[in-house]
Amino acid sequence: MGPGQACTWTALGPLLWGCALALQGGMLYPRESPSRERKELDGLWSFRADFSDNRRQGFEQQWYRRPLRESGPTLDMPVPSSFNDVGQDARLRSFVGWVWYEREAALPQRWSQDLDTRVVLRIGSAHYYAIVWVNGVHVAEHEGGHLPFEADISKLVQSGPLSSCRITIAINNTLTPHTLPPGTIQYKTDTSKYPKGYFVQDIKFDFFNYAGLHRPVLLYTTPTAYIDDITVTTGMDQDTGLVNYQVFVQGSEHFQLEVCLRDEEGKVVAEGTGGRGQLQVPSANLWWPYLMHEHPAYLYSLEVKLTAQTAAGPASDFYTLPVGIRTVAVTESQFLINGKPFYFHGVNKHEDADIRGKGFDWSLLMKDFNLLRWLGANSFRTSHYPYAEEVMQLCDRYGIVVIDECPGVGIVLPESFGNVSLQHHLEVMEELVRRDKNHPAVVMWSVANEPASSLKPAGYYFKTVIAHTKTLDPSRPVTFVTNSNYAADLGVPYVDVICVNSYYSWYHDYGHLEVIQLQLATQFDTWYRAYQKPVIQSEYGAETIAGFHQDPPLMFSEEYQKSLLEQYHSVLDQKRKEYVVGELIWNFADFMTNQTPARVLGNKKGIFTRQRQPKSAAFLLRERYWKLANETRYHRSVVKSQCLGNSLFP
Repeated sequence: MGPGQACTWTALGPLLWGCALALQGGMLYPRESPSRERKELDGLWSFRADFSDNRRQGFEQQWYRRPLRESGPTLDMPVPSSFNDVGQDARLRSFVGWVWYEREAALPQRWSQDLDTRVVLRIGSAHYYAIVWVNGVHVAEHEGGHLPFEADISKLVQSGPLSSCRITIAINNTLTPHTLPPGTIQYKTDTSKYPKGYFVQDIKFDFFNYAGLHRPVLLYTTPTAYIDDITVTTGMDQDTGLVNYQVFVQGSEHFQLEVCLRDEEGKVVAEGTGGRGQLQVPSANLWWPYLMHEHPAYLYSLEVKLTAQTAAGPASDFYTLPVGIRTVAVTESQFLINGKPFYFHGVNKHEDADIRGKGFDWSLLMKDFNLLRWLGANSFRTSHYPYAEEVMQLCDRYGIVVIDECPGVGIVLPESFGNVSLQHHLEVMEELVRRDKNHPAVVMWSVANEPASSLKPAGYYFKTVIAHTKTLDPSRPVTFVTNSNYAADLGVPYVDVICVNSYYSWYHDYGHLEVIQLQLATQFDTWYRAYQKPVIQSEYGAETIAGFHQDPPLMFSEEYQKSLLEQYHSVLDQKRKEYVVGELIWNFADFMTNQTPARVLGNKKGIFTRQRQPKSAAFLLRERYWKLANETRYHRSVVKSQCLGNSLFP
């Protein structure tokens, strides 16, 4: 893999580091405005996997210096998508190493001729390590497969009479003990069993390591003096909404900033000037979760106008940011949104579907959101990595609350708790917070899922990551998701909310549904007695093959999944009156995993199939979630107005 950023870690304590971790520049989502344009590069790209023994033939022959077709055969590869399941070459499905993408992009004439225009290449995600060239010139490298990165390519496309540019992206999906998620390469050296040089990727997480350009790639423009970043936090003073803003500008030191806040009807409700300030909104409409208010997910529009003095004269830039006014707080037994108790009744998901793998797809995304609303789900966790920015935008729009999780899954090796891994984990949290900090739907950060947190270095490791995340964003609580015994877990003391995964009567006590209630009640009481913090049942469920039926219930049948959920629900109904603040089913839909004898074409714990068709448990969960929403803590008319024809409300 290519080198990462050099940085020396010095252990000076949980909040001190041996080098500056602050990221350079913002990561505002590219939006068109009077001063900004965007050009989508989705579609078919030229593609080649480097099947050479050392996987480095592309670098040795410098494939980036000329069109990819000139150095050998290429495939047409859709972007966004994973490359693994698109073709018929079996070698691609489990390929580990470098793959190469290329696309010629035609440029509007004004982009290449107007020197007061800044042209930026943005890649929504490239799994896992990416190197980018434009017209054969290196412009960017990025480590991490789930967050965006970009490069200013203005000088390259404005250096001559160009009408197009050639974009080349090399991506390596190799996982090491120091990546997020981690993995190892296992070399099979027994030549009586394996060919010479044979190796496989070993991972400690239960989903397929899809790879490629998973999210949109685009070009966008700004003026040379531009709005680089905006940070918004919100609060309430009685019925007055407070919008605290900070605007960062690049390209000029002589500028003026004007901001105004508009409601959903376009009316200006507050105005301000300068790079930092507070807007006050009398009788503010709050951002409420789905099913918690008659008008959930209310979004204002923060319009920012920059007027700057440049060498070429005055220039203006405009950016509009959706803003939801809401508060989040945690007590020792409650999770509060806008001062009212909030109970998570939702799902865990994966970005996963037939053929496209983890590739972004608007049709699939809307189907998933329609199913979430049909289900009565008010929340989900981005298990086990950050989802596409467009997903976060829909959560803001529909009122779906998000626990935003970084790719810290499968952290089980001792070497994954060392300084190199810790440094990268801190950088990933910075990138995640930078991207998602302004989304009202995001109410909590999750720094890991089921790490080996009983290992001795884990305490310092997670103390450091959690403290750093709270420094980056003091406005949200932080968690990580555990499946360990409370006495051995060295990370939980530092979280604000305890998230626990458990699979009683599935991974042990096989088939014995009668022990679930006792074991689950013991789990909850043990955690709460130890830490006096609210608890979320962040995963529970059972593998189910759609169409398998057995009564009395047997494992893998639809009846067993339903019965197991009912046993959990009995205990959850008791404990949510005390300190349990949520339940998230594992999983929303079936998803692909590595091939093992324990997985029949993937993980089948979904309440929907991979094709988004319901199993029996989906109807059970739907009935439960709508009843939870209709409890006296929420007004019945709120739920009825949003029930979308639900049969519980004739």
